[in-house]
Amino acid sequence: MVKVMQKKIKVKPNSKIQKIEEDADGSLSVHLKSPPVDGKANEELIKLLAEKFDVPKSYIKIKSGLSSRQKLIEINTD
Repeated sequence: MVKVMQKKIKVKPNSKIQKIEEDADGSLSVHLKSPPVDGKANEELIKLLAEKFDVPKSYIKIKSGLSSRQKLIEINTD
């Protein structure tokens, strides 16, 4: 059975350090070094989340907010 988890994510591009913080409501704030240009920040976000949740990058999809700081991410945790 495929388990899918959805997370709300607030992205902060052009940060000095790369980190993921869990907020009280269960959403994540992700600080990215990449600028929001040519999908670079989204690529970095997917790579970071894959490491955090220990899944392949292909298991992570941006469901909404592709060009926004507020994103809805779907993670296949199968």
